[in-house]
Amino acid sequence: MSHETLQIIWFVLIAVLWTGYLVLEGFDFGVGMLLPFLPKNAKERRVAINTVGPVWDGNEVWLLTAGGATFAAFPEWYATLFSGAYLALLLILVALIVRIVSFEWRGKITTVRWQAAYYWGLVLGSWVPAVLWGVAFGNLVAGMQIEPVTTTISNVDGEVTRETLQYTGSFFDLLTNGYGFALFTGVLTATVFLSHGAIFLSLKTTGDLQVRAAVFAERLAAAALVVGAVWAIWLQLMFSDKMWTWAPLVVAALALLAAAYFTRLRQEGKAFLASAVAIVAAVVLIFGALFPNVMPSNVDPAYSLTIHNASSSAYTLTMMTWVAVILTPIVLLYQGWTYWVFRKRIGVQHIPDQLPVTFDDLQPTGDNANPAR
Repeated sequence: MSHETLQIIWFVLIAVLWTGYLVLEGFDFGVGMLLPFLPKNAKERRVAINTVGPVWDGNEVWLLTAGGATFAAFPEWYATLFSGAYLALLLILVALIVRIVSFEWRGKITTVRWQAAYYWGLVLGSWVPAVLWGVAFGNLVAGMQIEPVTTTISNVDGEVTRETLQYTGSFFDLLTNGYGFALFTGVLTATVFLSHGAIFLSLKTTGDLQVRAAVFAERLAAAALVVGAVWAIWLQLMFSDKMWTWAPLVVAALALLAAAYFTRLRQEGKAFLASAVAIVAAVVLIFGALFPNVMPSNVDPAYSLTIHNASSSAYTLTMMTWVAVILTPIVLLYQGWTYWVFRKRIGVQHIPDQLPVTFDDLQPTGDNANPAR
């Protein structure tokens, strides 16, 4: 295959990896974001956490693969994005680490204070990435302050001067970019993930928790439909110069409408599928509006990073393609099997009394000051 064909293939594959991450990790985030609002007691919170317990860490593999693929296939894209948006990406990374620690350690502690810390770590570790990933994609679509920067490097042969394309804006520029479009994209992802998570909980739980999750899902699906419609039309009219991107826009709108409709009918499986399709269509819209750019410049289009000036060599892309062809089906089969094994609903009846309880169910007085778990 030609170098240009490989560049297009890997642009599409990176979009696919982000799609998998946002669809699967989206409901993980949604469940974590809903913990302060939906469950009413310790057992219900434990049920909500257990719905994603067997799969959340596997879902994060999609992010690692997307980042690794970007580094290998488009190193200039990776370098410019991760250096320019360093603070924002650091906040996401810290939030994800806190979230992971909260998942793993919350059931292994005995003190009220640390139980509270891990509980809120899980909540905030879901909210922060849910918003900031949207801000990041909103910046990619709206274009970023990318321009040539001259740097001088000293080596054994003396000083070497080179000019590279770098992001020269600030962290707050990322929040206000596109006349607020970037921040609004963060509102979109948070709303869609809340809806996605509520639908997932209504699909995976039983009893009173399932009833409340269904009510939340109906309301949040309607909110996601409104926010999604505004966002998609804004993107298409302001940042896309392609007529064909109207197609994923329509698909996303219809899918969000279907999700709202099926949540009203309490058909959780169909609602979850519709919600997933809406996220897929939104990613297609984002990457379709970007192509052939990977990081458009709002300073001068000539400074934009594209699949052509940001990619690796043809040999590197060819080797990566063979690795992807061999390993990707194995990963998909394994993850699909995992979801099949843990496909059943769970409820408070599946949570033994001796399992860890949350901080607000403990009474730190007398003999209960440091209760055994």
